[in-house]
Amino acid sequence: MPRSETFTFPNADGHALAARLVLPDAAPTAYALFAHCFTCSKDLRAVRRIGNALTDEGIAVLSFDFTGLGMSEGEFADTTFSHNVADLVAAAAHLAAQHDGPKLLIGHSLGGAAVLAAAAQILSADAVVTIGAPCEPEHVLHLIMDEADTIEAEGEATVAIGGRPFRIKRDFVDDLRTPRMMKDAIRDLRKALLVLHAPNDRTVGIDNARSIFEAAKHPKSFVSLDDADHLLSDPRDAEYAARVVAGWAARYVPTRHSHGEHDDVLRKVGPYDASGAVSEIAKTPYRVEVTTRGFALLADEPAKVGGGELGPTPFDYLTSALGTCTAMTLRMYADHKGWPLERVRVHVAHENTGTRQAPKNLMHLTIEIEGDLDDEQRVRLMEIADRCPVHRALEAPFTFEKTLAE
Repeated sequence: MPRSETFTFPNADGHALAARLVLPDAAPTAYALFAHCFTCSKDLRAVRRIGNALTDEGIAVLSFDFTGLGMSEGEFADTTFSHNVADLVAAAAHLAAQHDGPKLLIGHSLGGAAVLAAAAQILSADAVVTIGAPCEPEHVLHLIMDEADTIEAEGEATVAIGGRPFRIKRDFVDDLRTPRMMKDAIRDLRKALLVLHAPNDRTVGIDNARSIFEAAKHPKSFVSLDDADHLLSDPRDAEYAARVVAGWAARYVPTRHSHGEHDDVLRKVGPYDASGAVSEIAKTPYRVEVTTRGFALLADEPAKVGGGELGPTPFDYLTSALGTCTAMTLRMYADHKGWPLERVRVHVAHENTGTRQAPKNLMHLTIEIEGDLDDEQRVRLMEIADRCPVHRALEAPFTFEKTLAE
């Protein structure tokens, strides 16, 4: 079972910041550092859920309260965004001194912007995750606009944020407005980046995610949080985000599934130019963790059959395999011929036209081809679609060989 340790560490101003380190049941494969959202604390449910998902993967997670929030010392009114960045650097330094430097940085909302700003100073980190983050810290100014005139005239004002009163000073506002060239910092990140954002986030608009993603260089990924709210208040949304972060992190940070027994099994399957995957299910119905060629994926079943809706179903993956292979095949053929193929979109649906005892599988493929192609070229591409290796594999008889592992 995971265990947690609570302690304090000093920030640059000498204030004791309250922290929690959640450790997996075995020696950690890596360490992560989590920055919470504006005026929140390390005890936010979403922080805990994501932390638990990472500890399941063997990653220890350090979360802490920024200066003046939660159980940390200091006055929130005396802090700025720059203080948050400095607190993150101090947390990373403490983690490195006591255990190991964080390989993974995660930031929620303004904490995401702070992580992006601090990443260049945390050299141990190989990957960064932002959740509902603004592309510029000054985005939070809209939360205090009602008291902006008072802050400007009197130097400070009490502002209600999330139903709680906070004293905000002019220094805080001035610091947010300080040019930081965040897009340059994102472009020069030199770390893998995952951007999580809900399209209908009313606190931080989805355009912020687009700006972050477009500014970043590869490797970068974007995952939509569908109809989640900004704080991931629905446990299902927090759980989904947690599993996405954990699965994605396995590609860039040592985890139980990116190192160890699964790699051994994949090596037995054969070289990586052959197909091979490891699928593992524990007690959570019916979430399956899949590892293939170092990539981590999730599979699940719909809620109507008892699943958790945390990932595609097995047949979703089957239709996706056929669709992606078909699209790749047409792209390769057109490139070889020098044809002006602009885009291919393949819609695949699976249907069993028989019975459960005697299935008759039918794959419906609708192929959209865009480009300045004549009718003859389009007909030829439709013929080439049948040559997709996955298509041919599905047409051919399969032989199954099972071995019970010791």
